[in-house]
Amino acid sequence: MPKWIKFIIALLLLPVCAGAARALWLVLRAGYGADTVWVPLVAGAACWVVIFLMLPKPMWVYVFGHELTHALWTWLFGGQVKKMKITSQGGHVIISKTNFLIALAPYFFPLYAVLVIGLFALGNLIWNWHGCLVWFHLLVGAAYAFHITLTLHVLRTHQSDITGQGYWFSGVVIFLGNVGVLMLGVPLLTSRVGVLNALGWWAESTGMILHWLQRVI
Repeated sequence: MPKWIKFIIALLLLPVCAGAARALWLVLRAGYGADTVWVPLVAGAACWVVIFLMLPKPMWVYVFGHELTHALWTWLFGGQVKKMKITSQGGHVIISKTNFLIALAPYFFPLYAVLVIGLFALGNLIWNWHGCLVWFHLLVGAAYAFHITLTLHVLRTHQSDITGQGYWFSGVVIFLGNVGVLMLGVPLLTSRVGVLNALGWWAESTGMILHWLQRVI
């Protein structure tokens, strides 16, 4: 698809982005008060931010997760991974097919946070780790902060994934992807609002913004 078409699509999706931002605020506000979740989540994120600022950045770990995410999304879309190279300076993966989701997935899909959730779910099923929820939330917060900080760090440099899709289109997809992850994750973690309610707020907020634009224009 030509970049100019993606640019137009990105512009048309801006109201959806605004609706997503408003809906995320409503979800976060609804989740307020779940201190047993938020306190360890924020503490875990804060611990990682201190490590990120004070110590050398674990770029090999990030690049491994970045390229593995490309691979996982390739498999998800029925493609094949032929070769993968990982170094602390960068990496690449050779795949049989690609699309904008495969290309941009590492920037919105928090692989390590998902791995923490998956391992805890498995451990809780086998060994009943319910008493370790505080540590679980702490690790999720740290893993998600890892995703955010390292993603912002690498976005400061040239990324072929971004230039290949176009800056505006990539920015919109990455924003919507990250908001979508939070719209799914926050309700599941806090249990204060349902996922369907969150998606409903997203649709309602987008509709409100479109209606406002219609009146203004």
